[in-house]
Parts: sequence; structure tokens; C-alpha cells
Amino acid sequence: MLVVGLTGGIATGKSTVSSLLRAHGLPIVDADVLARKVVEPGTPALAAIARAFGPGVLRADGTLDRAALGALVFADEGKRRVLNAIVHPAVRREMVWSVLRCWWRGERVCVLDVPLLIEGGLWKWVGKVVVVYCSAEIQLQRLMKRDSSSREDASSRLNAQLPIAEKVKYADVVVDNSGSLQDLERQVDQLVQRLLKEAGWSWRLSWLCPPWGVASAVWTLAWRALRRYRKSGPRRRSSSRR
Repeated sequence: MLVVGLTGGIATGKSTVSSLLRAHGLPIVDADVLARKVVEPGTPALAAIARAFGPGVLRADGTLDRAALGALVFADEGKRRVLNAIVHPAVRREMVWSVLRCWWRGERVCVLDVPLLIEGGLWKWVGKVVVVYCSAEIQLQRLMKRDSSSREDASSRLNAQLPIAEKVKYADVVVDNSGSLQDLERQVDQLVQRLLKEAGWSWRLSWLCPPWGVASAVWTLAWRALRRYRKSGPRRRSSSRR
């Protein structure tokens, strides 16, 4: 099974691409959905959050008060680290189980929709990285229109994130969402055909013979790591000369 990491920047259209891929029948593992799931009442992560930040972050019905928690961690990097140390491992475990369920069903391709795929290092653990891109100016204009925000506020939000141009450097496939919806749909159609072709026939062998699937996954990740090392070689030599 080919595991694809899908990411982008705020207002680049990643969610639209994710919906189009789902419409093509590809299973989507949405990190944002899982992040809400792992802090539902009764979960270990929610209990850990309550212990770390106090009962004030819980509503009367036992659900997480996101506004109260956000007020605590927004301006405190130390508290954000504590929160991330609780939530991120829980989300990653759910992602692994979701991928395994896709494999168990015999899916050829599984798409991980992860906003922080690059920042969190998860891009190293997928077979293909797809980045949804648009120019920085288009991104800014779309964000201003979407949130009815000023240019200054929108720029501030964008500057707090890894620039989309940096994310593109990690991409195996770039979906350019600078044009119309019809153009985007055409690119997604082509992407689906490419992914299904690259999944090939080996997905069936991996499903029928789990040891082969494990070996194939290890080989794919090792090969990608070797390619990254070769690509970074010239950059390392260039920086060492400075």
C-alpha cells in the first residue's frame, strides 16, 4: 500500500484537494479529525491535559474547553510544549492504527492529511509527499478574504508558519492551486492516476503476505532516506566552504 502525505499552507487549498481525493475513493486519514478524537471525554490524552493544566480546561460536561486551553498556551511556549507532548504522540498512534486499518481493508493508496507534515517530521515516514501550493501573494489574498482580516493580521499568521516555498522543497508532487477550481480538479485527476499506477501490483502482494509488505515499506523508506542524503550533500559541502 502506498502511503501518501498531503500537506500545504493555510489558505493554499489543501482541504479542497483532500476532499477531491476522497471523492475519487481514496481513504483519507485527517490529522485534524484525529486531534479532536484523541481528546474526547474518557481518553488518556484528555486526562493528561487536565492534570497538566487543571480542571479549568474542562467544561461541565467533561469535554475539552478549547478556548480556555488556548488562552493558557497561546503566549507560553513552555505550556505549548507540554500540550504538544501530550497530544502529538496520541495523534500519531491513531494515525498508525488508521493506516493499518486501510492496509487490512486492502486499500492500494492511503492519504495522510497532515497540516504539519513537514514541521513534525512525519514526511520521512511516508512513501510520497504531496504539497498543495499557491504563490505567497495569492495565499495572502485568499486568507484575507476567507477570514475578513486585514493585510497586517493575515501576514502575521502566515509569518508564524513555515513558508509554503520551503514546504515545496520536500515535495515529490506539487499541486499548484494558483488557478481555477477546474484546473485544480484536472491536476487531482492526474495525481490519482499517478498514485494508483505507482501503487502497482505489489499492494496486493503486500496485503496477502504481510512480511513482504513490511519489507517493502522498509525498503521504500530507506531508499527515500538515501535520496535525501544525496540531495543534501551539495548543500552540506557548500555550507562547509563558507
